[in-house]
Amino acid sequence: MARSPAYLYEKLTWMEADAAANAGKVAVIPIGAIEQHGPHLPLDVDCLLPRGVALRAAEAIPDELVLLPTIVHGYTAHVMDFPGTINIDHERFIGMVIDVGRSLAYHGFKKIIFLNGHGSNMPNLDIACRRVNLETDAECLVAAWWSLLTVDPAFMPAWRQSAFPGGCGHACELETSAYLHLSGDDVRTELIADEAIAYNAVGSDFQWCDLFGSGPATVTSWTSTYTVSGTCGEAEKATAEKGKAFVDEAARQLARLVVEFRKRAKPPRRDRHAVAPTMPMPWRQGDMRVGSVMKAH
Repeated sequence: MARSPAYLYEKLTWMEADAAANAGKVAVIPIGAIEQHGPHLPLDVDCLLPRGVALRAAEAIPDELVLLPTIVHGYTAHVMDFPGTINIDHERFIGMVIDVGRSLAYHGFKKIIFLNGHGSNMPNLDIACRRVNLETDAECLVAAWWSLLTVDPAFMPAWRQSAFPGGCGHACELETSAYLHLSGDDVRTELIADEAIAYNAVGSDFQWCDLFGSGPATVTSWTSTYTVSGTCGEAEKATAEKGKAFVDEAARQLARLVVEFRKRAKPPRRDRHAVAPTMPMPWRQGDMRVGSVMKAH
């Protein structure tokens, strides 16, 4: 039997993990959720899709990164009206992500990317990754896998057929296509059906949403108030061919991001105080008194 690829973090020995950190490899962590995805998709959509993208990127650039196991539970409090959904309180979720980042930074990984698969994780991940940046000497980024499809402005117009906004929302053209490609036998194809997001149908200039944008006054509330089935968007336009294109493109752009991020030098901080602070910075953030901080003149 062949040994597992060297980019799979959990298959490394402690000595190999140490060597990967010392080599400056980027740590990539997929992060998702277990929640409803309509009548036709399994509960693990938000885990399977970022993992699939990350694996494909790792296969393309195996010497540039290590791929950690997926963090499978996320913030889904608003979805609890649907059976099967597992929620992690937002403070615990943020703390868990910070602890993963701190652990990696402590072991010497200085470039960390969280690849998200669940939309409502994003505000929490933003806070968590900011804190990793401020509380460790590592650099941390977060990207939703679908946001990588916007790097090439010509890509989505060439593939997306559903209306904007709303055609790509949840268990939609995008997610259903990607799942058909990665694990098509698990899709209940006979149950695929479109459902419009209720508040999108109102036609407001202020409150509307799509995976690729939202109105200026849009805040998520209970999922059951704007969808009956759990589907949000035009799932009937999904195909496995589109799914392969979506996953391939996201993986290609993730690989580009990893290579760029690994090469990029970390910019120095600059102490702008006329007199150096005499106490540690609160909130466990970096201490301005440390020698690594550049003193401005």
